[in-house]
Amino acid sequence: MKTLEQIVAEHRDTWKARSLEQQRLEIENNEAVAKLYGLEDEIPSHVPLERVSLTNNSAFRWPNKTPEERDELFAQSALTDLISYAVGCMFGRYSLDVPGLVLGDQGATLDDYLERVPTPTFMPDKDNVLPIVDGDWFEDDIVARLRLFIRTVFGEEHFEANLRFITTSLGLKNLRDYFIKTTGRGGTSKFYDDHIHRYKKRPIYWLFSSPKGTFNALIYMHRYNSSTVSTVLNEYLREYEAKLEASLQHQERLSAGDGTPREKAAALKESERLRKVLLELNEYEHDVLYPLASRQLDIDLDDGVRANYPKFYPALKKIKGLDAADE
Repeated sequence: MKTLEQIVAEHRDTWKARSLEQQRLEIENNEAVAKLYGLEDEIPSHVPLERVSLTNNSAFRWPNKTPEERDELFAQSALTDLISYAVGCMFGRYSLDVPGLVLGDQGATLDDYLERVPTPTFMPDKDNVLPIVDGDWFEDDIVARLRLFIRTVFGEEHFEANLRFITTSLGLKNLRDYFIKTTGRGGTSKFYDDHIHRYKKRPIYWLFSSPKGTFNALIYMHRYNSSTVSTVLNEYLREYEAKLEASLQHQERLSAGDGTPREKAAALKESERLRKVLLELNEYEHDVLYPLASRQLDIDLDDGVRANYPKFYPALKKIKGLDAADE
């Protein structure tokens, strides 16, 4: 099986060839029109590649970049698209086994998906909640699911090379940074920045996020039901708090134990960090998520994201520009 880098390069070369062919056709068309009206010497027929308006024409998308820079940007764009599609498969919006949209109706369930795809190559998430935290605390963590997706689609042979290609191309130290590390634009990650932009500030994946972003959980709005917030609360936030409490107790034992001064100082520092994190999460639970879960909100997707998303503030990550009128 080919590496992901080879696949992206072939995809890029295919679009280069298509763009050049389209450029040739547009030049021929201009020449034919000029000849028809006897204007060959007055109107130039040449069409710069930068004006050939195909979606994946790198010269059109990045006219002021060098060919090498365009190749890098093409790879970044392709991998961003791939991750977006992978998350869609995690939620059952898409499937590796059938084309087009699979789950796109309000209240869609995993059973609805299995009616369409009885033996999926890649199984969607069972409870419609993908936790996004700073480590491998959950089996269905979004990073673990993405790694499984890459293995499933591109095979085991080049798995590590494929991961390196993704992280290097996207300028990341590791895959988790794409979902965790904020960009400064509204305090969202590269992944959620891309999703908000992709759906023109009307996201279909909604991000539950504590005030400092220590805890995050992504849901698919078409699979939302009145118990979804309770699932986020009970199965993920409280579970995460319990795991952090256990880690805190472990660090406290280390700081008071027989380790070296350096080890004890590191444990003490980690204990202090964990206390701050737990304080944030406890406040988010008691002041925000528990009251919201108790309301068991229903939504009508016909009202649109603009009307429904703010109903969950401040539990959800705030989106700048969401209040703007739909175009």
